[in-house]
Amino acid sequence: MTLGESTIRLDIKTKVQGSRRYPQDFNMPGQLYAKVVWSQYPHARVKRIDTSAAEATPGVVKVITYKDVPLNEYGISIPDQTVLVPEGGKVRWLGDRIAIVVAETEEIAEEARKKVKVEYEPLPVVTDPREAMKPGSPLVHEERGTNILHHIKIRRGDVEKAFEEADVIVEGYYITPHVEHVYLQPEAGIGYIDEEGRITVIAAAQWPHDDLHQISHFLQIPIEKLREIVPAVGGAFGGREDMYIQHLLALCAYVVRRPVKMVFTREETMMRTGKRHPFYIRHKWGAKKDGKLLAGEVEMISDAGAYASTSIPVLNNAASFALGPYVWPNVKVDAYTVYTNNAVTMAMRGFGSTQSAFAYEIQMDKLAEALGMDPVELRMKNLVEDGSPTITGATFPPGVGIKETLRQAALAAGWREENGRWIKPQIPQPKEPYKRRGIGVACAFKNVGYSFGFDDKATARVILSWDESGEITRAIVKIGTSEVGEGVHTALAQIAAHTLGIPIQKVRIALVDTAEVPNAGSSSASRHVYISGNAVKAACELALRRKEEILRAETGETSVEVEYTYRGRIERPTTPYHPETGECFPHISYGWGTQIALVEVDTETGQVSVLKIWAAHDVGKAVNPEMIIGQIGGGVHMGIGYALMEHFIHEGGYPRTRRLSEYPIPTVLDMPPEIVPIIVEVPDPAGPYGAKGVGEMTTLPTAPAIINAIHDAVGIWVDELPATEEKVYKLLKEARAR
Repeated sequence: MTLGESTIRLDIKTKVQGSRRYPQDFNMPGQLYAKVVWSQYPHARVKRIDTSAAEATPGVVKVITYKDVPLNEYGISIPDQTVLVPEGGKVRWLGDRIAIVVAETEEIAEEARKKVKVEYEPLPVVTDPREAMKPGSPLVHEERGTNILHHIKIRRGDVEKAFEEADVIVEGYYITPHVEHVYLQPEAGIGYIDEEGRITVIAAAQWPHDDLHQISHFLQIPIEKLREIVPAVGGAFGGREDMYIQHLLALCAYVVRRPVKMVFTREETMMRTGKRHPFYIRHKWGAKKDGKLLAGEVEMISDAGAYASTSIPVLNNAASFALGPYVWPNVKVDAYTVYTNNAVTMAMRGFGSTQSAFAYEIQMDKLAEALGMDPVELRMKNLVEDGSPTITGATFPPGVGIKETLRQAALAAGWREENGRWIKPQIPQPKEPYKRRGIGVACAFKNVGYSFGFDDKATARVILSWDESGEITRAIVKIGTSEVGEGVHTALAQIAAHTLGIPIQKVRIALVDTAEVPNAGSSSASRHVYISGNAVKAACELALRRKEEILRAETGETSVEVEYTYRGRIERPTTPYHPETGECFPHISYGWGTQIALVEVDTETGQVSVLKIWAAHDVGKAVNPEMIIGQIGGGVHMGIGYALMEHFIHEGGYPRTRRLSEYPIPTVLDMPPEIVPIIVEVPDPAGPYGAKGVGEMTTLPTAPAIINAIHDAVGIWVDELPATEEKVYKLLKEARAR
């Protein structure tokens, strides 16, 4: 029995010992080194590229430009990016690339890239998506005729009539910032031609098989001639879902036909890679005096940056979660994502639901205050259950655990339930008169798996061996799930061991090498335990059936190899938004969570200290409780940074946050002395043994819980993240002046 046990992670020993290799640790005989020539402007026409001085530098092997790219376009969703910007083309942000210098040593490559001369014609810059939407604004992509990349409309019921019938109307405007992923390992890797003539890349990646599709497109070679290997990955959080180095390594190997190594500096990772989307969100809610929600109207605008990346899927998510895990009879949502000359924005833990949760949970507490109702009680009155309607007109599938997470978190934090009413605990105040404590609650939810009609699937291959007695001696699981620190290989090994009825020590998860393992989709969307777990479970069950058939046939065989592809749409087919009404079945499954924060605010300085977090998360079935506790700790850490300090700053399209010393993230001194993890298990009948995803959900409620606790402590609303000391102090000063 391994399912539900806190099995030690399969990769932890070699990581702790320092023997596990990350992409920058790989070297090959005769390798070259590459450095990128980056754009110097956020928006400009490239008039001329002169590589002659760089090419004349001793030790330079090749300066790769757009002329070396067979089809100069790529993109994870829309091919709106050039691999290398051509003469006559445009740079649209500081992360655009002009050339790649390949040399015998890293020092020579660094010296030579400074000698590449580029003549630019600067163009007007647009950095605020709200301004970029307006007619006459500078166009980032002229061929589109607008900076609006995508617009989603959701319409249900009669919002205006409902507002007329409402006893209370609450409005709010919320802003979230650009956020850096801050994974420990900068982009790094090596590209080479393998023994079978395949262009091969060793790099950190969340979806190596999809990388190959994009590389195949711009190199114009069959995907069978490409290969990607994913060794240990030093964190991702969505930041390795796009390609920032994989395609460059492939291009280098394609052009020079020798191994080429490339390692970004931390400054390059900070300034030249994608960020979390900033959002500008306007809410208007109407409710009856008993707390029943009547109508919700939301406008949300996200900054897509210079290229599409995953901005449309992120917006799809954000819009579907715009009004929280609550029952709404009348809904109007308009969601936009807009091109600017800021950094490209992309996947990051939460994928649009993080920004939505911040806004809807502050709004919920504002409504509770307007009604004079306890915030837990108001939520309990309106939270969804199995079969409740989504805002897109579908119904929630079985396994809705949000009420149970709120109930358990509230009781743990000191709330009392009496005759259907919830009574908030009295918070003891510190002896210093200038310090105040408060408590805040937030609920949140997110999809598990890909959505809106996407064919989310994973293929698992299982090789089962047994001895003459029929006892299983080994099981090898081959599946293309990138282990980016979340523990997915351990969880899948536990599912395999449980299904096969063997100790986990007999299970081996193969290295992610696209030449050897089948496609399992991306390590994102909190999907692998659910989607890939179902694939592994079904493949193991199939292997057991084949084993029994062989034993009955007495053929003498002692091994079997099987493959199974699990598709999420078999259980619950999702559909895209209707263009006018937004009607759809959006998501396969959901993860649910509630967090409650206890904070202390220093009214003389604006400093906010998080004293305690209660975090209740519904995981369906806890495959590995200790790993879930780890996810909760990591999610809370990221949520505290989002709430109180993290902000990637642009000015005029230029990043002003260039290195880690300019980007504060929570240290151990910023973390609460106590985090109380509460694992809730409300099974999803379609998940493997009832399991759901949890990786992203643990960061969603943290920031709004902290902001609501600040309000409880000192009476101010922080509607724009982060709640820095300066911002809190200024709001306190303004409140005192009133």
